[in-house]
Amino acid sequence: MAISTSFTGIDLLAFQFLLASLGCVAAGLGVWAVTALGRHWLPGIAAQRTVWLLAQCTIAAAFLLVLMPQSERLHLLPPIDIESFSAEPAGTAGAAGHATTDGGRPASAPDQDLTPRNYLAWAAQTWLLVYAAGLGLALRQLLHSRRALQALANAGDRTATRPVDTIEIDAPIAPMLFGLLRPRLLLPRHLHGFADDQRELIVEHELTHWRRRDLHWAGAGIVLQTLFWFNPFMRLLRRQLSWAQELGCDRDVLHGRPAAQRKAYATALIAQLKLQQASMPTALAFGNVTPDSMADRIALIRAPSRRNRWTGIATAAGLAAVLGASLALQPSLASQASMQLSCTALMDAASGQRLRYEGQCEEQVTPASTFNIVVALMGYDSGVLINEHTPLLPYKPSYASWNKEWQTDTDPSSWIVNSTVWYAQQVTARLGQQRFQRYIDSFNYGNRDVSGDAGKHNGLTQSWIGSSLQISPAGQLDFLRKIVTRQLPVSDQAYEMTSRILHPQTLANGWTIYGKTGTASPVQANGRDDESRQYGWYVGWATKGTRTIVFTRMTLDQRQQTYAGPRARQSFLRDVASQLDTL
Repeated sequence: MAISTSFTGIDLLAFQFLLASLGCVAAGLGVWAVTALGRHWLPGIAAQRTVWLLAQCTIAAAFLLVLMPQSERLHLLPPIDIESFSAEPAGTAGAAGHATTDGGRPASAPDQDLTPRNYLAWAAQTWLLVYAAGLGLALRQLLHSRRALQALANAGDRTATRPVDTIEIDAPIAPMLFGLLRPRLLLPRHLHGFADDQRELIVEHELTHWRRRDLHWAGAGIVLQTLFWFNPFMRLLRRQLSWAQELGCDRDVLHGRPAAQRKAYATALIAQLKLQQASMPTALAFGNVTPDSMADRIALIRAPSRRNRWTGIATAAGLAAVLGASLALQPSLASQASMQLSCTALMDAASGQRLRYEGQCEEQVTPASTFNIVVALMGYDSGVLINEHTPLLPYKPSYASWNKEWQTDTDPSSWIVNSTVWYAQQVTARLGQQRFQRYIDSFNYGNRDVSGDAGKHNGLTQSWIGSSLQISPAGQLDFLRKIVTRQLPVSDQAYEMTSRILHPQTLANGWTIYGKTGTASPVQANGRDDESRQYGWYVGWATKGTRTIVFTRMTLDQRQQTYAGPRARQSFLRDVASQLDTL
């Protein structure tokens, strides 16, 4: 069965998670490149555990930053519009303006359930399942390792309790320290065959791990590798962290010791390698070395590299650059910010039956430019408006004109297309406050409050623009049904002309859409607009044959490059209008 043609919350989460996963793998490549250059130019990096854990944290940060709210503001690449993955042509997308229609041009929408965007949604959701399965397997492996270590400890004999519990076991393992909360040192009995000074150095190596709190560092690395099990660079970096811990202990144990003890230490390391089996990933083992890396470790034992504080500083700067680049060059999802408020509602105009009613449809918000439908009805009924092109009102610089399209002479047709605020204000001003209020009361529109901003007495020209007048999506639905069934106290001319200037468009499935968008910013407690968010409206009705369906789509989400109203229109035409025949 096909997934819903509407993107759900799990779809958006899956897309974000997929994008973050890909981003952290790309960041891992950059981190590995930086550390590889560092090892070449600054060999001392190999023994600095801080560098390798910081490298893992950089990859994790790259993943988390993608998921952070409003992180898209820091991205340089254009957003990926996940809602554009459909079979429809761009004709239904709408222009990126405050509110748009397509001027009567035909538009099409997909009738198929399976579209490229659905396959993409399936892929993203499948990745969530794959990630969860992989995480479960990784945790199972860790649990198996812990149980194996515990079984070895239980099978041995405790020989000392200070500074840590020391347990001697009869098994071909490397000496190893394990247990984050309760450290224990496992020593194989075959160490009795080593020289006394070798045995002393081996035990000192493991106790140095304990003093340096290497178990905590290793634990952090293991947690990160487990959480990001899919990222191969996490595994490589965690191995480098283990390598750095061993080199660090070698350096600390051998510091100030004569060459003879260094030679004995190296000889013990080679002997241990021949006797041991594979080491446990959750333990710190003296023999944590392979035949391939043996030569490098022996060389460092003989001639240890010197500490250089600039090594860490240079590497940290490189990692910071990788993190910044991964964030800036990471494409965001055009709809990655979850809807903070949304409603999609449809009703059969004849029967009043709700066909779809999803989301917070009772929440009252500003009607924004959808109120132009109301203004058109009032204007044509009162005679202020005559027809599609009369009156043609001249533009004045004193008028509201924050959109370029408004800075021109305007008639009723272009007013609706461009949502020209000053034209609607001229219509309501000619009506006057009393007649304006009577119309709103007779329409029973929203909360019927046209008083405007408190203390400013601007209700006649501002009440519907983020001000006192509010309406819910359910209220819009009831109002639109009254238009279609002609239950409002206005003339037939008002109904006909209002429908005409809405510029109906016919979809490929035969439905004709009469709709109006609206965009507005929420108003904060201090009276200023919230520039980070936008309401988006698309309301109207659809007709086919003898049937009419009224609809409303409302969202509140993060401000993006395109206005929220056209985005609401685009998603409705793609996801809902294509299914009208099934309602």
